[in-house]
Amino acid sequence: MTGKDEQRRSGTIQSVSIAARFLKILADAEGPMALGELARRAGTGNSTAHRYMQSLVKEALAAQDPASGQYDLGPAALDVGIGALRRIDPVEVAARHMKALAMRIAASGGVAIWTDRGPTIVRWYRSAYFSISAIGLGDVLPIDNTACGLVFQAFLPPQYIEVARRLQPAAFRGKAPPARDLARIRQSFGCERSGHLLSGIAGQAAPVFDAQHEIACVLTTTAGSDLGGDDRQAIFAAAREVTAESGGGGAYGMIRP
Repeated sequence: MTGKDEQRRSGTIQSVSIAARFLKILADAEGPMALGELARRAGTGNSTAHRYMQSLVKEALAAQDPASGQYDLGPAALDVGIGALRRIDPVEVAARHMKALAMRIAASGGVAIWTDRGPTIVRWYRSAYFSISAIGLGDVLPIDNTACGLVFQAFLPPQYIEVARRLQPAAFRGKAPPARDLARIRQSFGCERSGHLLSGIAGQAAPVFDAQHEIACVLTTTAGSDLGGDDRQAIFAAAREVTAESGGGGAYGMIRP
């Protein structure tokens, strides 16, 4: 490949990168944007921004309001986004992260989904450092006596909880939590419990949200004792990463009453 060919190839890749930068700015914006603001955020001049935006408009990846001249995402960008969302399964994304996490922290962990009977474990990975666990694949967890059950209660509609409450035996599910406890979970986006299932067993749980900012599943762990700060933070950080990868990153920025 000649130097001229390499320069041309490099320029083509750079053009795609710059165009993607403008699309990302539009995607992150709260609404339509003026050309000057687009250029400022992209770190380019107005003339460069104008050329790129007109090219994106031509391909329907962006749209320009004829009255205000402001730019927004176009219909082709929506098609790309919807196509990507169709291919994302939050449970599979969560499973991949949880499997890796269990190999490096002192806690076994897995992924739970909500069913009519309550939180149900659909993936479970034993820790390389902690192997004693009262939880296994397919287990249904108490809705009131586990960190996982409380996280689901905090983010699911009450009618969903009532269905499970009727189906779970009273001694199994425990006592319904106070509203203030659920509010605290909504504020912190997580829950920790100790000694709730077995003496000396601690548990953590954190929600994963989908693109509609609805709870899709919960990352949940068990450990032989209270975890150190780094391991604890790794669990909640993983839930945020899974949520972002699943298209629901904005959910963690919401303040929930």
